[in-house]
Amino acid sequence: MRVLIIEDDPGVAAFLKKGMQEASYVVEWCDNGAEGLRVAGAGGHDVIVLDLMLPGEDGFAVLRQIRKQGLRTPIIILTARDAIEDRVKGLDLGADDYVLKPFSFSELMARVRALLRRGQELSTNPIIVADLQVDIVGHTVRRAGRRIDLSPTEYALLEYLVRHAGHVLSRTMILEHVWDMNQDPMTNVVDVHINRLRKKVDLGFDAPLIHTIRGVGYVLRHQEA
Repeated sequence: MRVLIIEDDPGVAAFLKKGMQEASYVVEWCDNGAEGLRVAGAGGHDVIVLDLMLPGEDGFAVLRQIRKQGLRTPIIILTARDAIEDRVKGLDLGADDYVLKPFSFSELMARVRALLRRGQELSTNPIIVADLQVDIVGHTVRRAGRRIDLSPTEYALLEYLVRHAGHVLSRTMILEHVWDMNQDPMTNVVDVHINRLRKKVDLGFDAPLIHTIRGVGYVLRHQEA
């Protein structure tokens, strides 16, 4: 799952990012409204956490423009503005939830999960490829009925692969979506984590699901022997 945080307070943003990454979410952070609007407009996020008191364009303006662009990504407003009229305005502009600061991280994550469950009406959960099942809400993985325990990064990598099962993904694409950084595409971090993932997902099972496309990248698919 990919989360976009639009928050100008670096302390709050770092706290959110650390907690969400530990829960296997891929997180992007923007510290102002204009940048947040640009990144949100690129799409690909499952949830947006939006502060209202932002430099430049405030959160209401960002929210208004996101919905005007036709993006239906769930949005949680996270703000210290507790006036009833602000809550009403945010929800009327298209926010899906409104959480006040100071906040409980566990409650915020429960609200994120609730929005994701609601979104499952538009997608398949769990995602199943052959005998592999990935629950993208519960973050659990099973193959042939056996539970597979993954690190947060391994889970994020597998989820990206299964969401695009059958499609070849380049190393650069994987870096951008799983590590959320502009790394040198020649780095071997993708290959290292793919090898670790294979040991857990493929080793000891009838047929491998993660395949290398030489010179291109990787693909997750079921191939008959």
